[in-house]
Amino acid sequence: MSLKIKKGDTVRVIAGKDKDKEGKVLSVDVKNHRVVVEGVNMITKSMKPSAANQQGGIVNKEASIDISNVAYLHNGKTTRIGYKFEDGKKVRVARATGETID
Repeated sequence: MSLKIKKGDTVRVIAGKDKDKEGKVLSVDVKNHRVVVEGVNMITKSMKPSAANQQGGIVNKEASIDISNVAYLHNGKTTRIGYKFEDGKKVRVARATGETID
């Protein structure tokens, strides 16, 4: 099943403790239907020192949330996403306005 939210999209959280926060999608887990949104669902995690993380210690990072809890933002408003074919290519369309997204 293809998901309509992609990496790099701007979304708004519509349910949960971070409701009404907005951010950019950092990653999408297609298999588990989860997304990681910038600045949303922050957790603290203990990290050991490594090559990537010189010091280690307590780190704040984003955790994933279910994809059903986010809505795509188009021109500052949330909208659902549909598909249509233009010039033989499948493109995403904002359902509220009918404009093509990409």
